Amino acid sequence: MMRFPKHLPILIFTMLSCLVEARSIRVSTTGPLRNIRTAIRMATAGDTIFVGRGTYRSGNLVIDKPLTLIGEGKPVLDGENVNEIISIRSNKVTVRGFTFIRAGKSSYNDIAALRIIEASDITVTHNRFINSFFGIYLQHASRVKISENILTSNAKDEISSANGIHCWQADQLDIHSNTISGHRDGIYFEFVTNSNIRNNRSTGNVRYGLHFMFSSNDSYSDNLFRDNGAGVSVMYSHHVTMTRNIFADNWGNAAYGILMKEITDSEVKDNLMQHNTVAVLLEGSNRIHMEGNSFYDNGWAIRMQASCADNNVKANNFTANTFDIATNGSLVLNRFEGNYWSKYEGYDLNRDGIGDVPHRPVSLYSMIVERNPATLMLFRGFMVDLIDRAERLLPGMTPEDLKDEKPSMRKLLLHTPTTKS
Repeated sequence: MMRFPKHLPILIFTMLSCLVEARSIRVSTTGPLRNIRTAIRMATAGDTIFVGRGTYRSGNLVIDKPLTLIGEGKPVLDGENVNEIISIRSNKVTVRGFTFIRAGKSSYNDIAALRIIEASDITVTHNRFINSFFGIYLQHASRVKISENILTSNAKDEISSANGIHCWQADQLDIHSNTISGHRDGIYFEFVTNSNIRNNRSTGNVRYGLHFMFSSNDSYSDNLFRDNGAGVSVMYSHHVTMTRNIFADNWGNAAYGILMKEITDSEVKDNLMQHNTVAVLLEGSNRIHMEGNSFYDNGWAIRMQASCADNNVKANNFTANTFDIATNGSLVLNRFEGNYWSKYEGYDLNRDGIGDVPHRPVSLYSMIVERNPATLMLFRGFMVDLIDRAERLLPGMTPEDLKDEKPSMRKLLLHTPTTKS
């Protein structure tokens, strides 16, 4: 005969009691309960608060117990240009279906439309944030899902603006399918670990589409970073995976698709880099594997400083870039192999698809420009072309060991995403 533990009936009773006690509370502009703050105060752990269509000015709403807050018909939460609108200080909270407008702004205090503070198991989804200073702000948070939100602002410069999704000292974040524009940085990570950024559109931001600082063991994939001051900055981090993203139309004197500064042991794979001033800039970065990327019609495809070592650039397409590779030193500690170079002028006598002579992607002119940027005004001049051709015949100033020993004769079939509007 099967015997059950003595405490099993008590456990079942407790679970059923929790299910029975969970309530639904309704707030509307015309009903008996019209104040969201009152509904939060009345609610007990596990309750769901439904908020009807309309505009609500309730000051700073502090959620300090496990609750689900659902907007019906996109109700508007108005911060009246003073308040942080929602502050989540409890685990197990969901906020869904609201429009946040006129959150407060301060030059000395990081005011956000929605803040998550020392909480875990949080979901923020299907909301709209309009003209916020900080849109969504996380600090000391874990297991947070931020999905399918729209964040728009009207940033004019870095000093007077803030970030769309700002994450500080957080772990296990899932940030996906959001649309972010008009902020200082679209998404900002500092001291964030074990997190994933995927399927977001970060466009038209003043500084970066995505900004990483001291954040490791993270990945970002299938995102669009377009028309930002610069696309993505990954700094002082390690074990970052960057796959199937689009970096496009990031133009300017200091613009790039990706900046990798002081990062190690990371992967850049299957990305599309198109129409950027500099597609990839590496400074002090080591053991980066770059494979299957398409570099098309950029000013510089890759600028790899002499401070970089043990990086592997393999099986990428370099097509119609002004400069494919540039460096500021003669010592080469990185590998280039099996890439397609549209500027390759070699031959393939045995028809195995691999060039019979190595390709040297660094031109003498690019070395001159690295040392004296003002000489860029001479680009496309007859003498520049003559100098480059002479250098290819008798290499003297370009790095001797920076070459692709096995250049592909044909453009490689890659798995990069296509350009999105």
